[in-house]
Amino acid sequence: MRHFLEVDDLSRDELVDVLDRSELPLEALGRPLEGRGMALYFEKPSLRTRHSAEMAVVQLGGHPLTMRRDEISPGSREPLDDIARVLAGYHALLGARVFEHAAVEALAAPNAIPVVNLLSELSHPVQTLADLLTMRQEWGSLAGRTLCWVGDFNNVARSLALGAALTSMQVRLACPPGFGPTDADLDRLAGHECVPEVFSRPEEAAKGADAVHTDVFTSMGFEAEAEARNRAFEGFQVDDRIMDAADSNAVFLHCLPAHRGEEVSASVADGPQSRIFLQAHNRMHSFRGLLSWLLEVNS
Repeated sequence: MRHFLEVDDLSRDELVDVLDRSELPLEALGRPLEGRGMALYFEKPSLRTRHSAEMAVVQLGGHPLTMRRDEISPGSREPLDDIARVLAGYHALLGARVFEHAAVEALAAPNAIPVVNLLSELSHPVQTLADLLTMRQEWGSLAGRTLCWVGDFNNVARSLALGAALTSMQVRLACPPGFGPTDADLDRLAGHECVPEVFSRPEEAAKGADAVHTDVFTSMGFEAEAEARNRAFEGFQVDDRIMDAADSNAVFLHCLPAHRGEEVSASVADGPQSRIFLQAHNRMHSFRGLLSWLLEVNS
């Protein structure tokens, strides 16, 4: 059984295949989910993930069924692996947006149906598919391009760096002290022949970059740290100064929601270099490509 819990669950060639499928017209993909469903489990609020996933399932001919944590009470009512086995009798696929990565691992453990990680505290691989697709549409090829990440090396950054490594991009990271990649992160990237350049000043990391990415300074689950994080991230706002340091044709990306005036200035988020809404729309197209691939490889 093939699951998608992190970007490097795919090989380089498989990742390219998923991105290729993401750009195919609907009629070329057919309706592989005809008469079948996908269970979508959400522990966290969602706009892009829920809408993009549900519509991708519909476009492939299937029926999405979304459920919240309070509806099934995993752990207290029954264990996650039991839930996965039950859902396998109803659905072709299972997606989960969770607080703890161990939850998606528990759902995948029975190997009953393919499981997709819709977000955990460690990774956000479906976001990375949309990011890579957006950049590939911009340039035609990703190999040799330079990606700059500004801010916390969080779940979004971790998956994005892996995706960049698998597509032969160069990675630069600008992170405040204590918010950069761990040794384990760097070792994992090194296993994919990627050695990121790590900077303490964002304008240095952005110099000549083809794409500048960021995320909110305080992600869901870290609200109690908001005040301390805002102090730590002073000077890390992606503004015109940082974009001016990047290549003149550089694009700006953000997984959204964006807090204008905090991690990004309004002039950048809404400016001509921004691709944030194309990026958001590509969540649906890339998810459709992923599901097409998962259904085929697990058939």
